[in-house]
Amino acid sequence: MEHHGEGTRSTPRIVVIGGGTGLSVMLRGLKEKPLDITAIVTVADDGGSSGILRSELQIPPPGDIRNVLMALADVEPLLTKLLKYRFPTGNGLAGHSLGNLMLAAMTDISGDFVTGVRELSRVLAVRGKVLPAAAHATVLKAEMSDGTIVTGESMIPKARGRIKRVFIEPSWVEPLPEAVEAIRSADAILVGPGSLYTSIMPNLLVPELAQALIESDAVKLFVCNVMTQPGETDGYSVSDHLHAIQEHLGASLFHYVIVNNGEIPPQVLQKYAEEGAKAVEVDYGELNGRGIKVISDRLVMFSTYLRHDAARLSHHIYQLVENWMSRKR
Repeated sequence: MEHHGEGTRSTPRIVVIGGGTGLSVMLRGLKEKPLDITAIVTVADDGGSSGILRSELQIPPPGDIRNVLMALADVEPLLTKLLKYRFPTGNGLAGHSLGNLMLAAMTDISGDFVTGVRELSRVLAVRGKVLPAAAHATVLKAEMSDGTIVTGESMIPKARGRIKRVFIEPSWVEPLPEAVEAIRSADAILVGPGSLYTSIMPNLLVPELAQALIESDAVKLFVCNVMTQPGETDGYSVSDHLHAIQEHLGASLFHYVIVNNGEIPPQVLQKYAEEGAKAVEVDYGELNGRGIKVISDRLVMFSTYLRHDAARLSHHIYQLVENWMSRKR
């Protein structure tokens, strides 16, 4: 383990916790900055190809991890295309992505999932480290406001209820020691973007990871989703997102929250509205009252769906981390 000597301080160490497409988009921007990145990714995914590989091969679900590996990989666009490729037909192959199958194969060759992820990182020349939150798959469950329990990461948003809390089983799941170490030695910790309850929370529910996060003296930033997510964060403001994390962790984490204040075209809003999603309201008064500094900018790009503007977002994050470190020096 390298020490925090003056020689190693030039590259800020940043731990990124989240999941889904949002995290991958952001990492594509962050890897262009002089940062030492560790991405900690949930292993509570039970849907699609990941779910099948999880049950048939007894490996943690590779989906989010595959996306993050691809985002941080220093590979040709063609290889990215290859890793994303899903077999349309074929007995037992249909629906699987080649990247997921490679992770499954590497797990088998190297003997365990964590080593498999590490070895595949090497093959893909990944910039930074990608770590599963835990070495074993967990099952995510949600207690809804009416008291019913919904089981499975992919089923929770489909219940279309109001989530009271989420929890993992087994609740005592051991984190990856490297993940705890990464948090302990981080200069900055970045949470989000991603599905609040099904991508971000499962990482924060691993007890020792949560403890390390609370105790860390790194600067802690929350990157808020631009739109609400049907069945997860209906009607949530920015402070509602933060409140949910605080309720689950039993502590307030963040120094800064990064939000979008760019105009979203009416036709894009209309498309989201049809799916029951709307722009997350930035409740500045409430956030300032909690002592959280808000960084807002035009952070969205749109085709049919909104995506974070990776370059702009990374610029803000890098500036913030640099300023924080120069104040600490």
